[in-house]
Parts: sequence; structure tokens; C-alpha cells
Amino acid sequence: MVMEMHKIILAIATVLSALMSGFFFAYTFSVNAGLHKLNDRSYLAAMQHINKAVLNPVFYSCFFGALIFLVISSILCFNIGSPRRYLVLCACISYAIGVLGITVARNVPLNQQLASFDIAMASEASLQSMRAVFEVPWVCWNNIRTLASFITVVCLVINFLLD
Repeated sequence: MVMEMHKIILAIATVLSALMSGFFFAYTFSVNAGLHKLNDRSYLAAMQHINKAVLNPVFYSCFFGALIFLVISSILCFNIGSPRRYLVLCACISYAIGVLGITVARNVPLNQQLASFDIAMASEASLQSMRAVFEVPWVCWNNIRTLASFITVVCLVINFLLD
């Protein structure tokens, strides 16, 4: 019974992690590239709208759910004692530090800084300055989240392949 429950929890962790990895992948390889071509005012306005829109129950369920199910899976794997537990633990650590940690420590503060910026009242120079402060670091940290989420999914898939 515990083994079956563990497989279900691990499958949920894998699906949620894959959804989040796809989310970051899409940003890295399409959304950011498309937004980069916009002028400063349009770019900043688009990012403000995206940052508001992403704060929804579906995103939160996937984003935090992945971590919750990864932690539970890591605990259950250690109790089972399989050598594969290290793959699940690696996935959990990669997600916790590389996705959640970076989001909280780097991307969210940048998003909050951008949210408080009044685009309508901004001069062209201040728009250019805000974009320079926001875009390059935000994209860099997002690329790291993309890599960390990819590592998470790869570890989980390898774990399933070893069955």
C-alpha cells in the first residue's frame, strides 16, 4: 500500500514538475525572445500584465504543488531505502533551490519593483533605465529556473525508467 501510494505521489510530482519546466522553457525560448523585440514602454507594460496574470490558482497549484509532492516523495523514497532515492532527492533539491529559491529571491523582487513603476508617467529615459534594471537580470534568473526545472524532470524520468 505504501509503495503504491508513493508511486502515485511521485507521478503527481513528475507531472507538476514537467508542467513547470514547460512553463519556464516557453518563457526562455519564445516569450522572452518575443518580448525583447518590443519598445521599452510596451515591454514593461507587457511584463506588468504577465506578472499580474500569472498569479492565479492554477499556477500556484502547479508551482507549489510540485515542491510539496517532491518533498513527500523524497521522504517516502528514503523510508523505502531504494538507491533511486538519490534521483528523487536531487529532483527535490533542484526544484527547491533552482526554481522556488530563485523565484522568491530574484524574480519576485524584480517583479515587485516593476509593479511599482508607473509606466504612464515615465519619461523615455526612465523607461529605458527601468528596462535595463529589470530585463537582463530577470531573463538570466529565468534561464537558471529553466535549467533547474529541466534537471528536476530528467531526474524524475530516469527514476521511472529504472522500474
